[in-house]
Amino acid sequence: MKKAMLLIKNGKILTMTGVNYDSGSVLIDNGKIIKVGENIDVDESCEIIDADGFWVMPGIIEAHCHVGIQEEKRGFEGNDCNEMTNPVTPYLRALDGINPMDSAFYTALTAGITGIMVGPGSANVVGGQWMFLKTYGRAIDKMVVLQPSAMKIAFGENPKANYDKKNMMPSTRIAIAAMLREELFEAQQYYEKRKNAEKSGDSFNKEFRKECWVPVFDKKIPLKAHVHRADDILTAIRIAKEFNLNLTLDHCTEGHLVAKEIKESGFPAIVGPTLTSRNKIETQYADFKTAGILHNEGVKVAITTDHPVTRIQDLLICAGLAAKEGLGIEEGLKAITINPAEICNVANRVGSIEVNKDADIAIFDGNPMETFTKTMYTIINGEIVYSLKDKNY
Repeated sequence: MKKAMLLIKNGKILTMTGVNYDSGSVLIDNGKIIKVGENIDVDESCEIIDADGFWVMPGIIEAHCHVGIQEEKRGFEGNDCNEMTNPVTPYLRALDGINPMDSAFYTALTAGITGIMVGPGSANVVGGQWMFLKTYGRAIDKMVVLQPSAMKIAFGENPKANYDKKNMMPSTRIAIAAMLREELFEAQQYYEKRKNAEKSGDSFNKEFRKECWVPVFDKKIPLKAHVHRADDILTAIRIAKEFNLNLTLDHCTEGHLVAKEIKESGFPAIVGPTLTSRNKIETQYADFKTAGILHNEGVKVAITTDHPVTRIQDLLICAGLAAKEGLGIEEGLKAITINPAEICNVANRVGSIEVNKDADIAIFDGNPMETFTKTMYTIINGEIVYSLKDKNY
């Protein structure tokens, strides 16, 4: 059944394309944005949201979190974030471990967050495949935007600590790098044999544990690197360059110390969580200034909460604190909308208010990076999924 058209009118429209409207309108039909402008005429059958005095933005995007795969309040039973029995598990799929009944999904909606990047954590050298999904729904398969969306790898204290206590490799940074190189070397050989067989028409026996690497070597999805310390950041860059792969630098805590090198690499940074304690040696230099320093150097930046390390609803506050410490208001808003959409390879559908994109929109009663601002409406695929005045959604 076709949905009724929806018009958002009279709002301060921030499209994230460089074209904004002090009093504009957005027309939505069948889950897509079909018109953006100052005045849009509609007939009586159209549902209308009067956004006078409100900020109308693309739905907010979290580029790195564990919503649904590390559930709130459920301890071991709700934690499927890390398979901590094998340091190299690239064939795991986030799709199979995310519970859409996790309360954090609803909390995300109350903050205007419409899209999230979710996957395994950082206990393993290679953790598995991530996915990008919408925050509203009951069946994960229907919430998917991109699957797989990245391959998780991790450096530093997390894999070291997990496997040292098991008396297994890796217990050092050099072992982490060596194990990752070995896996990538074998995956590259598999990939090349597979491609040669396709070209020649020869038969080829696919291997389940290696097929997951094909989109990585096709450069359709990046390596998603858990890196805090400056030396780990540079090791991740070094290895990605060795194998000619795409990479995102997630957390990037000491990124401000090697900002020029990150810029030279051409890789983007997903910065955070910073609204939390410096509870590890490798996060001793965590600071909200990092995002601004990286942006000013020319690095594309997104902000992350790493939920549940910092709660998902605090993403906007984290962006505001980064804005305060040098990122600026405009880039702070980009760091939770269009930038993560581009970094996560989903900007063809979300991240900005443009014709033909998914109608994922957040409406606030002011600047969403300020603490007193309320989320008035959250819209996903053209459907109002949260409304402050009607919390039955």
